[in-house]
Amino acid sequence: MKLDQADKKILKLLQNDASLQLAEIASSVGLSATPCWRRIQKLEQAGIIRKRVALLNESLLNAGVSVFMSIQTTNHDSKWLQDFSAALTDLPEVMEVYRLSGATDYLLRVAVPSVEHYDNFYKKISGMIPDSNISSSFAMECIKSTTALPLHYV
Repeated sequence: MKLDQADKKILKLLQNDASLQLAEIASSVGLSATPCWRRIQKLEQAGIIRKRVALLNESLLNAGVSVFMSIQTTNHDSKWLQDFSAALTDLPEVMEVYRLSGATDYLLRVAVPSVEHYDNFYKKISGMIPDSNISSSFAMECIKSTTALPLHYV
């Protein structure tokens, strides 16, 4: 799908605040409501807009400790990956999982209330993923966190 300037403006607005009313979006983009709504629907149907969510404050919900787990494994077969993925899917503390190139095979971002909670989580997950080496890094400060993708490459 080819995006024009109006589509990019719509995406920028929705990335900053998905709760904006259609009339506000249309007015900001310079369209009437119906054509604006059609564009949003097309962006959703094309998969460009995956979903609209509320971003919550981790600290206020007692999940303010971010831990990055680096996992190295000697096992790279499809069965291991399937079991690993299934195990992580059921753990609400796991916020993100990336398969990487280089020395680290997988990087996880985990949200927990405290170091003690992470220790319990670590014990649980280390038993679920055999043949692996896990190292952890605690985030001391979040300098930048965004969910907004850059749109100038489109």
